[in-house]
Amino acid sequence: MSVTKVFLLPDLGEGLTEAELVNWLVAVGDEIRVDQPIAEVETAKSVVEVPSPYAGTVAELHGEPGQTLDVGKPLISVTPASSVVDPTESKVPLVESVETESVENQAPVVESVETRAASKTAETAAAESYRAEEKAGSGNVLIGYGTPGGAATVRRSRPRRTLSQVEPVATRGADDKLTTSADDLLLQRTRVPGKLGAVISPLVRRMAKEHGVDLGQVHGSGDSGLIMRRDVEAAITKPAIEPVETKPAETEPRSLVEPVGTKYAIDPRTGLGITTRTPVRGVRKAVATNMARSRSEIPEATVWVDVDATALVELRAGLKKSDPHNTPGLLAFIARFVIAGLKKYPELNTRFVTAEDTSGGESQEILSFDGVNLGFAAQTDRGLVVPSIRNADRSTARELDSEIKRLTDIARDGKATPAELGSGTFTLNNYGVFGVDGSAAIINYPEAAILGVGRILDKPWVIGGELAVRKVMELTLTFDHRVCDGGTAAGFLRCVADAIETPGSVLADL
Repeated sequence: MSVTKVFLLPDLGEGLTEAELVNWLVAVGDEIRVDQPIAEVETAKSVVEVPSPYAGTVAELHGEPGQTLDVGKPLISVTPASSVVDPTESKVPLVESVETESVENQAPVVESVETRAASKTAETAAAESYRAEEKAGSGNVLIGYGTPGGAATVRRSRPRRTLSQVEPVATRGADDKLTTSADDLLLQRTRVPGKLGAVISPLVRRMAKEHGVDLGQVHGSGDSGLIMRRDVEAAITKPAIEPVETKPAETEPRSLVEPVGTKYAIDPRTGLGITTRTPVRGVRKAVATNMARSRSEIPEATVWVDVDATALVELRAGLKKSDPHNTPGLLAFIARFVIAGLKKYPELNTRFVTAEDTSGGESQEILSFDGVNLGFAAQTDRGLVVPSIRNADRSTARELDSEIKRLTDIARDGKATPAELGSGTFTLNNYGVFGVDGSAAIINYPEAAILGVGRILDKPWVIGGELAVRKVMELTLTFDHRVCDGGTAAGFLRCVADAIETPGSVLADL
């Protein structure tokens, strides 16, 4: 006899509720150990290896490579090695629990109607089993995201109650309150599948349940997609939409049916053949969601300026001659100037948030931070990602250059963690590497600003009334107009531009 344990896809952090299964690292029948990587999954942030919290034999793999799995759904079934009973002992009767009396002496077990009505489905039971295993913890359910502890815990099984121990319904009020309280704590950590960060309070969930509102169909208006009370109220008062009667299959238009002799299905709007259909998922889905939300929620404005970068280029060239292997790149110097500008104009290193106040209404706040986590845009094969240098304000130009190179490498390998990709407070975007002069960039939600850096070109420039050829670049600042006005944005941009034009004096003060 064997007891199979089901390991559910763990919470990947950062509000991520699904992941694409890239490939399996084990097969059915393989012997695995605790914390052995069993699969590679790709989230909207990165590619990570999922380790097993169980040791034993792989009984079943729940999913195929390329399939998108929801957090909390079965990932793998494992038969623990210790759960297999020795055939020589098969004649010994199995005892359910040490606390359980023999069958002859045991009173009949009575289940209340309430208990039978609330019997859990197999999926819910598996989820509860997973939470229990997670509390016990292997210490490393997901690389980078450990479960608490790692030491063994003792589990107690509740003994069955006899007829004399069954409580009347009226006496269970106190227990129900305790159960409700525990359920509320659990509900506070519940996420709606497919919705990033849509954590719902027990009050909102209870209101939705009482009025038959499907939270999976509700768009959250709060910060990070949080479903608020007002969203449920709007869904309650929303008039029901009558289903549209569809035509029989034989009368449907055949605009999407491939004509005889053609290779592709025809697009009804353009009349052209459709060559491919590419699902939007992973990093591309995260980028699309983030950019759309930024455009729809942030009232942005853009300012720009041309900068004479000749002095900075010459400064770096001089440093490179004296120390060819340890000279920071131009982006590292600019990052240092950006940090100096944010210290002078901290309004751009903030975040605008909307929250629900105690009365059920909205309250708006601007959050300021003790430090700068400087993000920078990095183009990878999987799409555009923004790793961030944590506490960048404490780093020198050489240290910033080292972190930029390190984070770029792991981002392109798909190994950056959600913390490294989602903790920025200000973003620096060097689109000059693509041969672009300027761009009105989209703010990396939920930050307040992004600075774009164009390519450096030889251009005519007036110095002291005379025309000269200089190394000129364009800086573009896009900012959230809710956190500051144009004067602050222009002051910051001018501060960075002045530092690029006279880097020697600025670096001496840093």
